[in-house]
Amino acid sequence: MSFTTEIKRELVRTSPDSREGCLALLQAAIMTCGERTEEGFSFVSENESVAAYLLGIAEKCSCPMLLTAAVRDRRHGRDKLTFAAAGEEARRRAEEIFSQDFSEEETALSFLKGAFLGGGSCILPRGENKTGYHLEFVFPSLSDAALLEEVFHRLLLLCGMVERADKYVIYCKSREGIGDLLSMLGAERSLKLLERTAAERDERNNRNRLENCTAGNVDRSLTASAQQIRTLASLSEGELMALPEPLKETAKARIDNPTFTYTELAAHLGITKSCLQRRLKKLMSLGETP
Repeated sequence: MSFTTEIKRELVRTSPDSREGCLALLQAAIMTCGERTEEGFSFVSENESVAAYLLGIAEKCSCPMLLTAAVRDRRHGRDKLTFAAAGEEARRRAEEIFSQDFSEEETALSFLKGAFLGGGSCILPRGENKTGYHLEFVFPSLSDAALLEEVFHRLLLLCGMVERADKYVIYCKSREGIGDLLSMLGAERSLKLLERTAAERDERNNRNRLENCTAGNVDRSLTASAQQIRTLASLSEGELMALPEPLKETAKARIDNPTFTYTELAAHLGITKSCLQRRLKKLMSLGETP
């Protein structure tokens, strides 16, 4: 199941308490997946649970809707269901639906919920997926998209707007912003899934950074070892034999163990890492003496 489906399944479990909230939800759904007509209004849905939910909200607002068309979407293997309300009563209800005030938090959140049910989607990074976090709402109309943008700002939520082909998209790519939105909408299960995915991704990224850092340290260690061995090889046998015993022992250990890191070489010699570094520095200075 996609994360979008998971969120929508959770959102349809609760309805706005007030009539104004229900009307605001219907308004957003019609703006994203339907249209207002001279005869009334309609919406199209491929999700049966979302369609049933919107029909229930419409019934709650005394504007029953009827199934007017069912078209098979062969590409996705689903039916596109069209529901409509027409006639004098539907026209009066449309006037009421499209005259909502979003100054109250409940109506603003209901509008946000309806927009997601009608034209929203959310993607989480999975495994090696590099797409990152992405939440978006798609609108056919710029003015309708701008209305959702205003609602985002009223609720102190982050968003951006972009035109895509002949559509207008309100989006958020912030993990924190998506989390705030899910929390406001009461989608607690989806929020927990987001947080779990984020924690797993952070752990994976930290592990990759550690592995890359370790690999980089190994590369630097091998490069330093090669340089040290070349310097020691430039010394004559007599020069090596004339070295003080600690330096002679260190030189032999480095030549015999070219892949050892400083930590491993120090442990092999039974000395501290700082003592090893001082000895190697002394040996390198001997090789640089003309």
